[in-house]
Amino acid sequence: MTSLIPVPRRVVAGSGEVRLTGRSRLHAGTGTEGVGRWLRAVLWQATGLPLHEGREPDDTDADGIGLRLDPGLGCEEYRLVSDGTGVLVEGGGAAGVFHGAQTLRQLLGPDAYRKAPLDRNRVWTVPHVTIEDGPRFRWRGLMLDVARHFMPKDGVLRYLDLMAAHKLNVFHLHLTDDQGWRIEIERYPRLTEVGSWRARTKFGHRASPLWDEKPHGGYYTRDDIREIVAYAAERHITVVPEIDVPGHSQAAIAAYPELGNTDVDTASGDNSASGDGGSTRTALSVWDSWGISPHVLAPTDHTLRFYEGVFEEVLELFPSEFIHVGGDECPKDEWRRSPAAQARIRELGLADEDQLQSWFIRHFDTWLSARGRRLVGWDEILEGGLADGATVSSWRGYAGGIAAARAGHDVVMCPEQQVYLDHRQDDGADEPVPIGFVRTLEDVYRFEPVPSELTPEEADHVLGTQANLWTEVMEDHTRVDYQAFPRLAAFAEVAWSGLPAPEERDFAGFERRMRAHYERLDALGVGYRPPGGPRPWQRRPGVLGRPIDGPPPKR
Repeated sequence: MTSLIPVPRRVVAGSGEVRLTGRSRLHAGTGTEGVGRWLRAVLWQATGLPLHEGREPDDTDADGIGLRLDPGLGCEEYRLVSDGTGVLVEGGGAAGVFHGAQTLRQLLGPDAYRKAPLDRNRVWTVPHVTIEDGPRFRWRGLMLDVARHFMPKDGVLRYLDLMAAHKLNVFHLHLTDDQGWRIEIERYPRLTEVGSWRARTKFGHRASPLWDEKPHGGYYTRDDIREIVAYAAERHITVVPEIDVPGHSQAAIAAYPELGNTDVDTASGDNSASGDGGSTRTALSVWDSWGISPHVLAPTDHTLRFYEGVFEEVLELFPSEFIHVGGDECPKDEWRRSPAAQARIRELGLADEDQLQSWFIRHFDTWLSARGRRLVGWDEILEGGLADGATVSSWRGYAGGIAAARAGHDVVMCPEQQVYLDHRQDDGADEPVPIGFVRTLEDVYRFEPVPSELTPEEADHVLGTQANLWTEVMEDHTRVDYQAFPRLAAFAEVAWSGLPAPEERDFAGFERRMRAHYERLDALGVGYRPPGGPRPWQRRPGVLGRPIDGPPPKR
């Protein structure tokens, strides 16, 4: 019971236990039916208990489970009571009941996370306890970059399960970048025919001389996206798609060259798969290295109409309130050299290229708002003036989030110095492909999303926080696991629980609770970084393990 992660708001222990057996039943009251189906399925998988439909929670058998709504609780709040009448989970909404069901699963022990029962005759017990709990933030997110290294659909569904187990509720899916376009757009088939594959891949960090010479790619069909969104919704997770504009767009330009600045000689930049330059825009290929491509979208009416078409299909597939448009790391050199871009600046009466980018973002802020959606972008969208309704993902530290909140804009705090989980976890030579800042489990646990500089009114604009996984050095799900865990567990507690100030947090107590949580992760098949350092099979010696001094750019 003391090993629960995230730590609940209030726990009162009792003196007995509820025993779940083949006779035990589960009743899902009105509005909780989906949670009941989920709970019955995962517990059948792990325990073999059928948990047939039971009676109303008020008349629960002593060895049964009841789920119901309580309008006196907040939407994501829950109350779990395990006593002589059985187990009752109540929530202000279905999401709250679902979070309570996740806590119930933890109370059953690590074996409740297995894919098959170890002993079908086992009696499962839930300690008598009363737990009252609810989240600190409404936005508790994880960003997964599937553009640099593609993660097949099954891997994405697995990560949604891992998020749900940690009470995270926003899945930011980074679908497009210089290195790949990962979503099917019916009206623009070349985005996936051309843009979803690159000829080869840099293996490791940017300084590595090694290459995987096999083509790399993949994309999600419209049906794949529908399945991902539905699977997430069943777990009370919102999927926020990201279509990056106007930078990080080389894959799109490779597919449709007219999207680029065609009046600029591309030979002056690194623009081809081989890196040896080219003389025409059609020479562009999907980028095969890391970093920031100099090739950005042209600020033309054709580009705007093209991406409106893209976003129309995105809105059909994703019901989320927020749509992420990137807006980060947009080099302005092509616009400075482009006669057409310069003419556009004069036509619009803009001061410079920063304001041109702001014009681009403002266009889509207005376009999305007209369709009942909200634009969110990385903190570079502050440059040149922030679109009126825009929300800021503050990644370059706290400054962007502070500025946005003070200006009355909503903010998601995800500073790279604290919650970029692609950054190394230790400075030892055994760390696989160590890049960026060293951020240990304790560092993440002591992360505070709300800057102390904000007034209470300004702090209300902090919607929450998000951990980011950029996958340049994560070629498969085992590497993603290693970078994410156990730090994602610490992050989840920061995002969910009302923890004290960072310096007052009980990290030793968290480590004690993690001992049981590692067993849960083992049962889930998560290849986390063990407390003592990498397992032998996780080590990547040699040039790939050479640390880089200082943080790299985000991409």
